[in-house]
Amino acid sequence: MQFEHLGAQPRIHPDAVVAPTAVISGDVTIGAGCQILHGAVITAEGGPVTLAENTIVMENALIRASATHPAHLGAHVLVGPMASVSGASVADEVFLATGTRVFNGARIGERCEIRINAVVHLRTVLPPDTVVPIGWIAVGDPAQVLSPDRHEEIWALQKELDFPGYVFGLDRDTPDLMVQLTDRYGAALARHAHDRRAD
Repeated sequence: MQFEHLGAQPRIHPDAVVAPTAVISGDVTIGAGCQILHGAVITAEGGPVTLAENTIVMENALIRASATHPAHLGAHVLVGPMASVSGASVADEVFLATGTRVFNGARIGERCEIRINAVVHLRTVLPPDTVVPIGWIAVGDPAQVLSPDRHEEIWALQKELDFPGYVFGLDRDTPDLMVQLTDRYGAALARHAHDRRAD
């Protein structure tokens, strides 16, 4: 299913294949030879999403851009089932395994492997050929790749990256942070009320 969102319609190369149950919404460009499988969602929430040629987005994966964080996937990228990429840049020939999470402002270099259920935190920069092991977390610039049992070290690095400030423009110490965050984000997402089918 394709949707016009905020006046922009998806642009899909005629050689790309999009499953009938995938959702493509807004300012999305899908290159030649791409395969978008069942249940995948590619949505441009005010910023563009681009997929270069021969990229595969598997079942129930999510690719999302925002007004401040476009999403770009290079050529020959494989996005595994239930993986998500939010407002990040992924270079050519990258493997994002099942369940991986890549957050806003992250930059992943060529030929990186982000293995099953691994996380690349916001504003994290991975140089080419980096491997993030199964379930591990990459955080920072330059990136540190840490096992999940090192939570205190991860949090110390992650806190400095300021997720609520960077993504939502809100101070982490705001007393009613989640009220303001959900009100602000909900208002932005409500713009989908005016979407229309484009296919």
